[in-house]
Amino acid sequence: MTILKCCVIDDEPLASQLISSYIEKTPFMQLVGAYSSAQESIKTILEDQIDVVFLDIEMPQLNGLEFAKIIPPSTRIIFTTAYDRYAIQGFKVDALDYLLKPISYDEFLNATNKAQRWVDIHRNSLNNGNPHEYIIVKSEYRLVQIPTADILFIEGLKDYVKIYTSDEQKSIMTLMNMKTLEQALPSTFLRVHRSFIVNTSKIKIIERNRIIFGNKYIPISDTYKQTFSDYVASRLLSQNREEVTL
Repeated sequence: MTILKCCVIDDEPLASQLISSYIEKTPFMQLVGAYSSAQESIKTILEDQIDVVFLDIEMPQLNGLEFAKIIPPSTRIIFTTAYDRYAIQGFKVDALDYLLKPISYDEFLNATNKAQRWVDIHRNSLNNGNPHEYIIVKSEYRLVQIPTADILFIEGLKDYVKIYTSDEQKSIMTLMNMKTLEQALPSTFLRVHRSFIVNTSKIKIIERNRIIFGNKYIPISDTYKQTFSDYVASRLLSQNREEVTL
């Protein structure tokens, strides 16, 4: 059984004590620390390689949503809050779950079971080689592991992204921003447009400033055109690199 190292960040003492007590009575969880502010917890999260942070949102100085953006991606967040109005923002920063106070032990246990499944899959992928070999995303209340080698391209749609793979009949949609996903992908992926990331190893045809995947046409925007041109030029079998025109 994987033991998850956890910490609690909440400026309400009773709420912090409740979550701490839940952690202490759950066999696969280890409470490393409880903190009344995000700033106090940073050293512990970085040095002790915390697996899960139970994080309140409305806190002084540095709120939970802001703090979530600077936590290492290997540390997963479960928000614990009295307010449902932050739910969409919570999942946009890649939270594993969003629990509303008062939190029952059943709700807590359901969220921590998700965390354990995620950590198990993540550690297995690290132990089996390249840490970028797989990504794990939440889609339709499930955790889906996707081999990065199977991804054709990714499309950003405001609060969501669509992941198109070579072996799926339909795209996989997840609540996430493009920047977070881009940082998790290996170097074979290139951003070619504000709304598109492509797997360069899957590109077959480039035509008229577009990348063609079957019946899908991915535009190459001016912002990313030079980077993509450099990629093409570095692999072009030609004596004249200036032949690269997009």
